[in-house]
This record gives sequence, C-alpha cells and structure tokens, in this order.
Amino acid sequence: MSDVTETSTGSAGGNANIVKAAQIIERLQTEIAKAVVGQHEAVELTLIALLAGGHVLVEGVPGLGKTLLVRALARTFGGSFARIQFTPDLMPSDVTGHALYELKSQEFKIRKGPVFTHLLLADEINRAPAKTQAALLEVMQENQVTIEGEAFPLPRPFMVLATQNPIEQEGTYPLPEAQLDRFLLKIVVDYPTENEERDLLSLVTQGRIGDVLDVESLATLVSADTIQSLQRIAAGVRIDERVRDYAVSIVRSTREWPGVAVGAGPRGGISLLRGARVSALMAQRDFVTPDDVKRLAVPTLRHRLVLSPELEMEGLSSTDVLQQILDQVKAPRL
Repeated sequence: MSDVTETSTGSAGGNANIVKAAQIIERLQTEIAKAVVGQHEAVELTLIALLAGGHVLVEGVPGLGKTLLVRALARTFGGSFARIQFTPDLMPSDVTGHALYELKSQEFKIRKGPVFTHLLLADEINRAPAKTQAALLEVMQENQVTIEGEAFPLPRPFMVLATQNPIEQEGTYPLPEAQLDRFLLKIVVDYPTENEERDLLSLVTQGRIGDVLDVESLATLVSADTIQSLQRIAAGVRIDERVRDYAVSIVRSTREWPGVAVGAGPRGGISLLRGARVSALMAQRDFVTPDDVKRLAVPTLRHRLVLSPELEMEGLSSTDVLQQILDQVKAPRL
C-alpha cells in the first residue's frame, strides 16, 4: 500500500513529495480504469474533487457507469461506500439517521443513516423533495450530522457524488441554486465511443451472469489517511497572484455576460482554485498555471450559471457561454 509524507513544497524534499503524490494519483486512475471502461474525464474530475475536498454533481442518462465509478474509487483506497436512491417519498431521516426508542433497554438509540460513509452516492437527487435535499446540505457543508441536538462527525475523507437525470426527463426538478453551489464540480457523462462500447460489451459478456461489473478484482492501493495527506499536499500548492486574478476575472465575467441571468458567486472562484491546485499536483507541479484554471473553469462553473430564456431559446448552454468567456478573458503570462 502506497503512502506519502507531507513536507514543505518549497524544498527539494517537497518537490519529490509532489512527484510521489502525482504518481499515486496516476495509479489510482489506472486502477479505476480496469473497471470503468472509458469515461476518462469523469474519472479524472471525480479524483480532482475528492482531493480538493469537494463534492460532485454528475449528470447523464441511466446506465453509464456512475455507480460503478464510485464503487471503484472507494475500493482503491479501502473506503466505505453507501448509496441512496432518492425518491419523492424519501424522508430526511432516511438520509441522516434518527433516534430510535428501544423498549427492551427503555433508552433512545441513535441509528446512523447512510451518510456515515466515505463516499456517498446520492442517486437521482433531483427526484427528491426539497426538505430531503436540504437535509443533505448540512452534511455536505459541515461534514457532520445533527441528530436530536447532538453533532456526529462523518468519516474522512467524505464526498457526496450526486447524480441527476437531465431535467427534461419526466419527474425531475431543478436543484435549488443554494444546493448547486455546494458542488465543487459538475460532470456531464456522455455515451461511450463505439470502441469503448465494444470493449464494455466484451468485458460484461465474458463468462459473467447478469450485466453488473464488479470491483472485487481492483487492488486497494492506499489508505483513507493517504487520501487525506494528498488533500493537504494539494491545498499547499502555490497560486501566483496573477493566476488568482485570472480566476477572479473569469468568475466576474459570468456576472456581466449578456444573457446570463445569474452568474457564479465567490464560492465559484474558490472552487476553481481548489480544483486547479489538484490539476497542478497531477501534473507534478507545486504551482498553479493559467492552463490549470482554464481546464477546470467549465466543470467548476457551469452549474452555477442561470441563463436567460433568450439564450436557452437560441440553444446555448452554460458550457457554451463559459467557452466564450474563456476565449475573451486574457490569460496572464508567467
């Protein structure tokens, strides 16, 4: 099992530590790819969110391997995994847990909900009522759950990966802006390429019963403590003032862009730099470049924009708008 020791990134030992951390991340990606066919961007962005200490919103039609991705990621660091299927009748206590009175002992016992895990898959979150979605808000923001007035911390690392079907589908409702803003990244999972689909069918139909790919063959490469060490190393990656200003310019442009009704707030800029730090770490650098910021801008900001009806009628998406902004905002030269 690999491990990494935190040191100052300004020293020779720190640079070696950056390289070792990047190598561990690459091994995690390679191991996950043994179970998850294709979806390379989704795998990479999910790892970025985990190492940045954030949560992920995944959009895509059912059956594209979103559950498999989370299970595979949990397997690689020996983490616990739980799945909640969000439905219109799901109660907040079904998510967080509740106090249960036991007649035998005549005492109240705390029964912890499925959120007490390392990786939580909140499946089809936009089918749940607002009250249940709000119950997840404290969990995502505070990394703790309050039951009967008592706060219970969650395991570390902790990440919510929430899936939503495209809002055009029947029975789905847009998530409130306050909840969308809690997600570090929004990943759009598309259909596999023809070659990837061929490989997937070959893998699933070779001597298997049913259509489920398992993760039992994946190796546990690191521990949960190592993931936390990687998070701290990523948080120490340096950000030049000019790169920070570049991120601020991108975020502020979303508020002034014609046809954008609501732009990204300050949390969008914070999230952008958090993700950019992990991107730099994956490239074996102890400093963030404008390219890191540009690479993470779309997945970090696209769920934070609300477009005017006029732009939507033109068939434009928030991704299209962000690409236009990135073309206009000049990146600094370092």
